[in-house]
Amino acid sequence: MTSPRMPADLLGGHLHALAQAAATGRMPDRKALDDYRAAGATAAELGVPLRALVDAALAAGEGTAGPGVLAALRRAVSALMEGYEQAQLAAIRGEETARREFVDDLLQGRAERLAERAEHFGLRLAESYVVAVARGMLDGSAAGEGADPGRIERELIARFGSHNVLVAVRDDLLVCVAPATLPAAVGEFTHHVRARFPAGWRVGVGRPQRGPGGVVTSFREAAGALDLADRLDLRADVVKAADLLVFPVLLRDRSAIEDLVTSVLSPLLQARGGHEPLLETLEAVFAAHGNQTAAARRLGISTRAVTYRMERIRRLTGFSPDDPTQRFTLETAVLGARLLEWPWNS
Repeated sequence: MTSPRMPADLLGGHLHALAQAAATGRMPDRKALDDYRAAGATAAELGVPLRALVDAALAAGEGTAGPGVLAALRRAVSALMEGYEQAQLAAIRGEETARREFVDDLLQGRAERLAERAEHFGLRLAESYVVAVARGMLDGSAAGEGADPGRIERELIARFGSHNVLVAVRDDLLVCVAPATLPAAVGEFTHHVRARFPAGWRVGVGRPQRGPGGVVTSFREAAGALDLADRLDLRADVVKAADLLVFPVLLRDRSAIEDLVTSVLSPLLQARGGHEPLLETLEAVFAAHGNQTAAARRLGISTRAVTYRMERIRRLTGFSPDDPTQRFTLETAVLGARLLEWPWNS
């Protein structure tokens, strides 16, 4: 009745229950079934394979004859399996809770036993990690099964292993933590987000950072990249903090950038039709590297209209995008206007 990994007394009352069923036809009562469930739970906690547990229970019935033995055996095995499965589910829920708490502490920089707990989930916090965050699929608009973060995590684990990726939800963002030495993990994360949410999503990627504090920094950079992309109305689905480093620099001296925006762009407020079409035209021309035909396609207007608007901008501001220094001043002013949501008194 025993296996190498199973205590000999785990099914201690099982033979007696079967003998009683053979002699009297009496089925295991509630207490006996509870004992079976407890034995199943103990087996799961000890790591006894379910097959070994069931085989042991069935083997006990091989030498016992009687009309009630088969029915009693079925009930006994059913109760054992129920207890085993309940213990497994409880362990899974406990692991998920511990994982959520760990991710929450990690991304907030709470350092209590962080390295020790990280080892349990396969993270070596002395190494460098990259954090990617996805937004736009956890607001209830996503469809059914695809919105399950656990499914994306399982697919990433299937490819990269459980000790290489960590996926969780934090502040309505789907977060992926991966080693900096495994850049393909971020690409795969983005692929799964794109596959499940064909529209309305965006991924921000932080820079590689070392240590527990580095994970926090990379997470904040990734979330900040999403915020900047929204404020600047960027079209890219994937935005990298490394590509947006100039914007935090601009914002560090807010009074200086406000002065630049006001000095350069205030004349546009007097334009017939408002300032917004002129700002949009400047953004399109800058994005097209000065190509007005490409800018016109981007805006959905004629090239002549773009040329006309650029001439109005020159006349109103005194700055020409054709001059390298003036172009830089104009582009910086436009970026500052978007970052600071200018005009402020409109």
